[in-house]
Amino acid sequence: MTPEVSYPNERNDMDAVAQDAERPAAIDVDRALEAIFMVADEPQSLVALATALSRPVAVVRQGIERLVEDYDGIAPGSVRRGFELREVAGGWRLYVRGEWDALVRDFVLTQNPSRLSQAALETLSVIAYKQPISRGAVASIRAVNVDSVVRTLLSRGLITEVSTQAETGAILYGTTELLLTQLGINSLDELPQISPLLADGSEGFDEIGMTR
Repeated sequence: MTPEVSYPNERNDMDAVAQDAERPAAIDVDRALEAIFMVADEPQSLVALATALSRPVAVVRQGIERLVEDYDGIAPGSVRRGFELREVAGGWRLYVRGEWDALVRDFVLTQNPSRLSQAALETLSVIAYKQPISRGAVASIRAVNVDSVVRTLLSRGLITEVSTQAETGAILYGTTELLLTQLGINSLDELPQISPLLADGSEGFDEIGMTR
């Protein structure tokens, strides 16, 4: 009986191909999309999601449609959730349903009254003086990642999404009436001039257009 001849390199290559072929099939598209949406700060396009999941755009679109029906209570056996998957600015993102906005806002303000961190105050200042402004622009001005800080300010109701940037689709943020109330002013025009408050009196933020 002739023994089976094994070629290690060839076998390894075949095993690798087999593993690659099985990996996409093992992905639960719906749950993978859900996981991404849970941490996404910006609307995610179909192309970006398809790239992340290594799946065709059509498959991702079908997965999103299933999630929408599930969250809306349309799918058999599903229950309408307190959040929804909404298409905004050419992408998809999770949002609290409108009917729960007041409750969530009250919870955030009354149950989580801790003071804002220095990073949050600095980010809020940039948005107040430069609004409408994108998260990327804020990060560029502060030279640090501001994702978590922006989430905090949104959850506190101090800033809100006001529009989207036509060229990039990035969300633009602005301050809310709640901030004016907290500061005890009637309009943003009452905010102090920046230059006199700087250490050198005139420079620093001038280079990035922060001076008023």
